[in-house]
Amino acid sequence: MKKIFLVFMAMALLAFPSFAKETVKLGLIAPLTGDVKTFGESSKNGFIIAIEDYSKSGKYKIDPVIADDRNDPTEGANAALKLITQDRVIAISGPLTSKVSIPVSEIANNNKIPMITGAATNPKVTIQDGKRKPYVFRACFIDPFQGTVAANFAIKELKAKTAAVLYDVGNDYSKGLSEYFKATFTKRGGNIVAYESYQKDDVDFSALITKIQVKRPDVLYLPDYYNKVALIARQVREKGLKSTLIGGDGWDSPELLKIAGGAIVGGYFTNHYSPDRKDPVAEAFIKRYKEKHNTVPDALAALSYDATMILLKAIDNAKSLKSEDIVRYLNSMKNHKGVTGNINFDKNGDAVKSAVILKVEKDKVKYMTTVNP
Repeated sequence: MKKIFLVFMAMALLAFPSFAKETVKLGLIAPLTGDVKTFGESSKNGFIIAIEDYSKSGKYKIDPVIADDRNDPTEGANAALKLITQDRVIAISGPLTSKVSIPVSEIANNNKIPMITGAATNPKVTIQDGKRKPYVFRACFIDPFQGTVAANFAIKELKAKTAAVLYDVGNDYSKGLSEYFKATFTKRGGNIVAYESYQKDDVDFSALITKIQVKRPDVLYLPDYYNKVALIARQVREKGLKSTLIGGDGWDSPELLKIAGGAIVGGYFTNHYSPDRKDPVAEAFIKRYKEKHNTVPDALAALSYDATMILLKAIDNAKSLKSEDIVRYLNSMKNHKGVTGNINFDKNGDAVKSAVILKVEKDKVKYMTTVNP
């Protein structure tokens, strides 16, 4: 009888090993509904694929907890508080937009929860009152670099001598990019002939476009998200303004061409990644994504994958699951090979990485060039 019992116990141990993985909750905050919901959908897809890839050999079992911020700062703050105080996540991937990421980063930092945003480019996400938020990082470049790249491209490649800027005065992302573009374009000898702003809920830009049209700028810089850019582009072309349109990473959505149609064709924008770039890490991710979603991943999916994989890498390799140890690993990480390129964090927790210039064509977005920091 004793032998039978021992055999039974041995079989039980084999079936239920003592090294069963500990479960860790990982949060994602993204705009799954609202005006930029395609950003959220792509981000969620990248987040889930990262967890699936990690789970093949990772130390822990990951329990994903996903929250919708609706691209609203208050909703984002509420989502962060719930993830931290109720769901008890160990870290947060996201949010995506700067206006949501700024308040969420303050909450994460105050609660000592590691956070990596994949796509929020405004410097205020990682810096507050001149001081770094030590628990906050980002997997993307920042707006001073992005605005500079766009201005240099306009002058050097497009041979622009004059530019106009049209931006959302209440959007940290849009306002910040416009300022950095203006500063660089002017410094390089260009002339900003019009610098106009609008409010978030504006839908009629005819008066502003008329003011710009009189100046006949070589380029018109539109640093906003795809939904607003598409609306402005249509009105720009309806007014007969011929300026070349340029913008930032907020343009990156399949909806841009669907909404703007031919009005946006011929425009250029800065971005974090191109599926046309030849790289084994990117190619493997694109293959996985296409198999799962039957479409090519955009930059939001790629950035979310990178941000999430970096967090998972830190969770796996940190001395313990304490926030301080996870952050210590993140600060020491070197040359993470991501889908969007090699990623290193600087002293502010910002990613030091390249940007790409993309051109909008009739039925696709074409890779033009890579610009290194």
